[in-house]
Amino acid sequence: MSPAAVTLSRKLTISDVVAVARGTSQVRELDEEARERVEASRHTVVEALAQPGARIYGITTGYGSLAGTRIAAPDAARLSWNLILKCATGTGPPLPEDWVRAMLLVRANSLALGASGVRPVIIDTLVRMLNRRVTPVVPGKGSLGASGDLAPLAHMAAVATRASEPVPEDDSGQKPAAFSGEAWFEGRRLDGASAMAAAGISRPGLEAKEGLALTNGTTMMVAGAALQLHDARRLLLHAELAAALSFEALLARSAALNPALHEANRQPGQIGTAARLRSLLSGSGLVDSDADRVQDAYSLRCTPQIAGPVHDMIGFLWERVEASLNAVSDNPLVFPAAGRDRGEVVSGGNFHGAGPALWLDTLGIALADIASLSDRRMFRMLTPELSAGLPAMLVESPGLHGGLMSLQYTGAALVSDNKTLAHPDSVDSIPTSANQEDHVSMGANAARHTHEILDNTRTVLAIELLGAAQAVYLRPGGPERLGDGTRAVYEAVRECVPPVIEDRSLAADVAHLEAAIDDGTLERAAADALGNLWPPTPL
Repeated sequence: MSPAAVTLSRKLTISDVVAVARGTSQVRELDEEARERVEASRHTVVEALAQPGARIYGITTGYGSLAGTRIAAPDAARLSWNLILKCATGTGPPLPEDWVRAMLLVRANSLALGASGVRPVIIDTLVRMLNRRVTPVVPGKGSLGASGDLAPLAHMAAVATRASEPVPEDDSGQKPAAFSGEAWFEGRRLDGASAMAAAGISRPGLEAKEGLALTNGTTMMVAGAALQLHDARRLLLHAELAAALSFEALLARSAALNPALHEANRQPGQIGTAARLRSLLSGSGLVDSDADRVQDAYSLRCTPQIAGPVHDMIGFLWERVEASLNAVSDNPLVFPAAGRDRGEVVSGGNFHGAGPALWLDTLGIALADIASLSDRRMFRMLTPELSAGLPAMLVESPGLHGGLMSLQYTGAALVSDNKTLAHPDSVDSIPTSANQEDHVSMGANAARHTHEILDNTRTVLAIELLGAAQAVYLRPGGPERLGDGTRAVYEAVRECVPPVIEDRSLAADVAHLEAAIDDGTLERAAADALGNLWPPTPL
């Protein structure tokens, strides 16, 4: 069955973004109601331009600190394309293709809400790019997160559109190629015009306001946040799978998961994490087998209290980001007549990324803590004084073989990297545009940093899974003594990587486990073993 097509509407979800950005879901072109809404907004712009002496920010004025400079109405279309040219100043490695596809969808949906003053053909073009898989090459650095994500969106818009007037000949009588950015199409990196032509998509010439509508807004930040929240929620479940296997490996006490204990603290995420761990460990012969132990270290005992609040936080951020997927964040906004003599063009600041910056910083900080917790459990398994009888470095002949020693070094390096990356970008600001833009969000930096933290955390969890499986393997009868869920997780890990008998490079093993996290192999193993008990509570 082919995946359901996604409709541009006020109900776009994070799941829709993932399905289009990473899957094969198509996007429907504007329905009649949406097209009428967009046309009414466009008509309001045309009406405003027709007013003698019209003074409308970004339409008959310059931008930023040049807002006081008047632009003749006939030059408004050229002003639109000039904005694309001047803002296409991004630098650094390109954003991942799924992130750019998410940006295309989020921008198309925002414009389809009918408050941006563009023609329907602009939205139709973005939709066709998604459906025919033309993906602009968007440099990852250069956005301040206010006035929105100007640089990344300009690189995207340069592929989708063009100047409304022909490129003039130079002094030699030649017509230089017009700037069109770059794009990926069918595995080739081409100039934007060539990619669009190869896909059979026309590039509409920009008219008044349309350049501003395409570049001014929080699209890079919000699109990145949508993908990262989806990944973070799934990664957090894998953190619980890894923690459960480490509980087994370290002979942890189950008392820390007692439901009465967690109900007493009244935190839903904590209650849910404890319930999932109990489910995974049900039937275990390793947990509680160290009769002399009264309680465990915090990295085991407090796992629900640490991971649970991250679930709660992700739930809150999910609502905020889904609201932003269905919002209009450019400037000025265009409101067609509704009980008024004529429509309004209102200048404001919806492009400011303070909200996304705070949300992304929060997500990055939370994921960094999850990675730190995972690394502490891994460290305990490698250390004889802390591991309840496991051999040093989780290898049968320590000394001759170093076992997993260096693997924990890698995890520690990534945890430390996360600490640097988690410095909140939202507390930084550098005034720009002659101090007209005197407070900016730096939310695009937060989006990039959180993306890196997420990648690091995935690797740290893969390292813990490898270590916990090795520790269980080294326990006498360990695999047979596992709980119902942890046995399934252990076997899934073993399908990916064999036990470490003597030293070998473990880089490929970690990569295999990262892939298993990404494709859901471990989650499915737990679900198949536990049925409707996994996950046992709504997230």
